[in-house]
Amino acid sequence: MSWYEKGGQGLENEADILKAIEQDRWMMETLEAARAIHKPDWWICAGFVRTKVWDILHGYTKRSPLPDIDFIYFDEEQAEESVEKELERQLRQLLPGRPWSVKNEARMHVVNRITPYASSRDAISKFPETVSALGVKLDEQGKLQLIAPWGIHDLLMMKIRPTTFFSESKERMNIYERRIEMKKWHVRWPLVEKIER
Repeated sequence: MSWYEKGGQGLENEADILKAIEQDRWMMETLEAARAIHKPDWWICAGFVRTKVWDILHGYTKRSPLPDIDFIYFDEEQAEESVEKELERQLRQLLPGRPWSVKNEARMHVVNRITPYASSRDAISKFPETVSALGVKLDEQGKLQLIAPWGIHDLLMMKIRPTTFFSESKERMNIYERRIEMKKWHVRWPLVEKIER
């Protein structure tokens, strides 16, 4: 029985999240395509995981649409944007019709005007909100792995709050506030609550 068939009950920990992803053919196909292009320190992150969890917690039986599938990796050897665009092309060939967005976190510090990231995990930990600071991937043995530098409590409690990296800077907090206003997650998922810090 899938998580959707259970009405979203029992989603309480990391193992439950991974099981729900494993039972989702669309998500597993996406992860298999991402693994097939063999990039170092790769993850599919942010909304890919968050949307799945919030759909389950709201009892939705139809997948909420994703504006993009955030595929990140960390490769200091080939840090040109053109490589990312070529990877997007390859992923679109593997799975047409999916909104791939590929970013090499080894170069994104330049775009974001901050100090360089040490790894994909470091980059994920500096995403704007804790509920987006998540990633999932398949390891070489095909086993699902979840990364959540700020944990999964906020995700499961549907509480939106900034990561420490964003909360410690007024400029970044302004970006965070604009982002939350633009996303309007509470419209799609009414149980979601923004926590003021």
